[in-house]
Amino acid sequence: MAGMFIGEYTFKVDSKGRVSIPALFRRELEEGDPQRPNAERPRMVIVFGADSQKMLQVYTQTAFEALAADIAALPRGSKNRAMLQRVVLSKSHPTEVDPDGRLVLPAALRTKIALEGEAKFAGVGETFEIWKPETFDAVDAAQTEAWVEDQGEDFDPLSLLYAE
Repeated sequence: MAGMFIGEYTFKVDSKGRVSIPALFRRELEEGDPQRPNAERPRMVIVFGADSQKMLQVYTQTAFEALAADIAALPRGSKNRAMLQRVVLSKSHPTEVDPDGRLVLPAALRTKIALEGEAKFAGVGETFEIWKPETFDAVDAAQTEAWVEDQGEDFDPLSLLYAE
């Protein structure tokens, strides 16, 4: 399942910001960092993004390097490149899995998303997100409900895979 973060999980966050990473996510982080210097501690990059971003987006080392390369491939001096450098590259925190399979979230990142007590992990394919559970539930429910309503009756979401 390399490159695929799927599922939703909720874990306790301790006072030092340590939170267990779902076991399946740890395996994906390992696959996504084949050149890691410490075999037991895969690296990852947390993108905390613009002030309006309500979650933390986590990339494997390999996926983040590919994203950074895509940004660097944009024309020098272009507005899109400058903005992506600002909201992705400069708003990122490189880290690694600790020896106990946990992630240590710095206080500034916990404060940004108002995280305390518990963290919600949501696998979204190539990356995973970390949310305050209440924020995730509110945003997910509102966005999903509105999207489904916009599609009309008898809509099959998988039909989008085959739309031309």
